[in-house]
Amino acid sequence: MDEHLPVLLDDVLALLAVRPSGFYVDGTLGMGGHSSAILAAGGRLLASDRDAFALARARERIASAHPGASVELHHAPFSQLPALLDGRRPDGILLDLGVSSPQLDRPERGFSFRADGPVDLRMDPSSGEPASAWLDRVPEAELVRVLFEYGEERHARRVARAILAARPLRGTLHLAEVVAGVVPRDGRIHPATRTFQALRIVINDELGELDRALESLPGCLAPGGRLVVISFHSLEDRRVKDRFRDLAGFDAPRDLFGSPIVEPAYRLVERRARKGESDPNPRARSARLRALERLP
Repeated sequence: MDEHLPVLLDDVLALLAVRPSGFYVDGTLGMGGHSSAILAAGGRLLASDRDAFALARARERIASAHPGASVELHHAPFSQLPALLDGRRPDGILLDLGVSSPQLDRPERGFSFRADGPVDLRMDPSSGEPASAWLDRVPEAELVRVLFEYGEERHARRVARAILAARPLRGTLHLAEVVAGVVPRDGRIHPATRTFQALRIVINDELGELDRALESLPGCLAPGGRLVVISFHSLEDRRVKDRFRDLAGFDAPRDLFGSPIVEPAYRLVERRARKGESDPNPRARSARLRALERLP
């Protein structure tokens, strides 16, 4: 599949325990790298993506590489997977969170501050409003909150005032320059990185999508099935970690001998998240991988 490198591919396949004729779900199809590997291992596949461009590219690649494979593709966010499954019980579900490399590589999508494009940042350009429209109407207090909570930007108030004073924004490079003018460079990341992250999260309701998925998807699994999640920043990973620990009974009431009063229906496949520092894909450097298994 060209030179596309799926993040943490070997670990993902191992944690999903892909087997021939097993039924697997990829809720973040992207360029189809993980899905293609599942099909190559003989699995049956249902996959979705909210990005129609990525879906079309992946459809072509999968059809070329795996003619006749059992595959079902949908244009939908992963929060809608329970409805798409319609009662079917997958043996594994994968969520690869965050923005994809093709989205970053296309300036017209507005995700990157390294090439000029519209301030859009929508994962699904066919729905919702672009970030530019949201920024044109957002009050200062709300922008400060979004920058601080979703971007963990220490200079949130300073950045918010600079952005509002610069409206209307001419493009992504203009936005990046405005932010860089008020945020000290720390030598590690571009000063606008946290701002772009915060805007992307709020425009796409990424944390709401994740919360809804974490609430519904574990119950969709077949007995012995696994939910595997790759996250790229602490806001995502904390939600995944807390939900998985809760389902695995880590904070459940216990008897005098330390055993859970009610046996949990799930278990953590690994106690610690796997990290992606050794993965050849540059996106994997900040990746965290967690897995939950539904008990028989």
